[in-house]
Amino acid sequence: MLRQLDIIIDTTVATNSRMGLFAYVYRRTTAQILKEVELGNFEDNERMVKFDVAFANFYIDAYHAYSSGLQISKSWHFAFTKTEEPLTILQHVMLGINTHINLDLALAVNAIMSGEELLEIERDFNRVNRILSEIVNEMQDRLGRVSPLLFLLDMVGENSDEKIINFSMAKARGVSWSNSNLLWSLGIEHQQGAIKEMDLVVLKLGEIISSPKSKIVGFLLSVIGRFEEKNIGKVITTLREN
Repeated sequence: MLRQLDIIIDTTVATNSRMGLFAYVYRRTTAQILKEVELGNFEDNERMVKFDVAFANFYIDAYHAYSSGLQISKSWHFAFTKTEEPLTILQHVMLGINTHINLDLALAVNAIMSGEELLEIERDFNRVNRILSEIVNEMQDRLGRVSPLLFLLDMVGENSDEKIINFSMAKARGVSWSNSNLLWSLGIEHQQGAIKEMDLVVLKLGEIISSPKSKIVGFLLSVIGRFEEKNIGKVITTLREN
């Protein structure tokens, strides 16, 4: 699984594709979850290995399907398409996080817990959410290395950059559990309609991330983007530095 993510990252670096931005962040997330499993920090570590694989595969499968011109969820299609546009690094990362957390996380939980009692995974689910939050905070600290004017977002309010992140993370963690409950209660044979509705909601969130309603925030993001590192290989190398 990590090897598959490494291949995606290497491919995007070679082609200087912005797809590599989220791919790197997600590779970091997947590795951290596996590390927590190795440390025995989950209630059911064996199940969480299966969960980590299922969760990652939703992204990996979407990436390969998009690259092959196949049909994928509307929200992933939007996120991948936007990598062709010069949004800020923060926005590209958040577009990936938005779809993977708001949609894929619930799908992964439902897949692993099909036929099982959903509440059995709730504590481990919450631990995954804490891991995701910690990594997002870590990445936010590192983004200043490749996005030197990111601090400008503070001009429109305290921790405005965090607000963009929290928009997709804080609420998403709660929503993903609610969606997991909904899908689990519907059963496999009745889920498709609900999944389509979830996908449309996530798409709308992605549209806001890519084009904030605030004209001031939109202007500042355009300024920030002009001074960011454009070489994806250099961006990922810098983000990896301790």
